Amino acid sequence: MTRLNENYLKVEKSYLFTDIEHKVHAFSEANPDAKIIRMGIGDVTRPLARPIVDGLKAASEEQAHVETFKGYGPEKGYAFLRDAIADKVYLSRGINITAEDIFISDGAKSDMGNFLDILAKGLDVLIADPVYPVYMDTNIMEGNRIHKLPCLAENDFLPQVPKDQKADLIYICSPNNPTGMTMTREALEDWVSYALEQDAIILFDAAYEAFIQDDSLPRSIYEIPGAEKVAVEVRSFSKFAGFTGLRCGYTVIPSGLMVRSEDGQNYPLADFWMRRQTTKYNGVPYVVQRAAEAAYTDEGYAACMENIRYYLDNAKALKEALETLGLKVYGAENAPYIWAETPADQTSWEYFDFLLNEAHLVVTPGSGFGACGEGYIRLSAFASHEDTKEAISRLNAIVKN
Repeated sequence: MTRLNENYLKVEKSYLFTDIEHKVHAFSEANPDAKIIRMGIGDVTRPLARPIVDGLKAASEEQAHVETFKGYGPEKGYAFLRDAIADKVYLSRGINITAEDIFISDGAKSDMGNFLDILAKGLDVLIADPVYPVYMDTNIMEGNRIHKLPCLAENDFLPQVPKDQKADLIYICSPNNPTGMTMTREALEDWVSYALEQDAIILFDAAYEAFIQDDSLPRSIYEIPGAEKVAVEVRSFSKFAGFTGLRCGYTVIPSGLMVRSEDGQNYPLADFWMRRQTTKYNGVPYVVQRAAEAAYTDEGYAACMENIRYYLDNAKALKEALETLGLKVYGAENAPYIWAETPADQTSWEYFDFLLNEAHLVVTPGSGFGACGEGYIRLSAFASHEDTKEAISRLNAIVKN
């Protein structure tokens, strides 16, 4: 009989958000009249910006004509989108990332998981705790040695550079999911210096950079000198432009980032990511890439940022409401997530159950993101203004009762 990759036996049998959905479904079945407000999974609720929809329509119409029909696209993604990203996101901000460094994909989650395909097995990997589950689970599946970096209130829920730990691969997410905290320039400089010393690679997840409001905080790791030699940056249109359903993202691999073979030879990492993608992936549809391009027009970008501000208003209101209830609350200022400490007598899953049963609110239990997440819940600010106000009203009612 064919043998299993037994590393899969070491991961949880189901994904965190699958467990949540099962609980919510059971509650809904037992309480069919309850209006459930979902603030758990980070799915957007604002519609696509009009320029993006127009871009989709125009590209779809092109597909109806022989002269403009598109089949398989370029392996890295269409030049019009890669050029737009390079110009708007990097070059306009003085960051030397060009279209040649950019690979279009169907989202950050896929690239984060798939990236391990091109690296050796048995790596020493540094991962924050709490953390987005895909980082941890995919490394367990690969059989890598995972070293957790405790992110606690006393260190602002941000990973600290270890003093005596070897590392091959380092995961950093800023603004962070789930805690909503953002790395300072000084903190990122420390991590880049450490990666250079260790000859390690940083996988930098910048999926939420559009939410950063503080100009002193870096939006890209390539703002840090030397990062182009050690860092891969992964970004997504999911939250910035509302593409959770359309699916589009990109990974940046600078040409100077090298990896070493067992015999000591150095090779450009980008060559192997290209080889992996051309073997296992057929790319993002033309119509979706045209829609993504529209997000970088002046009108499209302004509309996307208007939606970002909408969600940040929700985050601010939720944070203030939870603080009024006496909870310690973090995040929300430069991210769409609110990280709140549970009452002392309740675990994160117990508080999840309490809020679901008493207020019909769905949150995410912090322990689902790792052991250091115990005692916290994550709330998403992606609901509508109306649902956010209703959620706050229900929370206040719980306290009064």
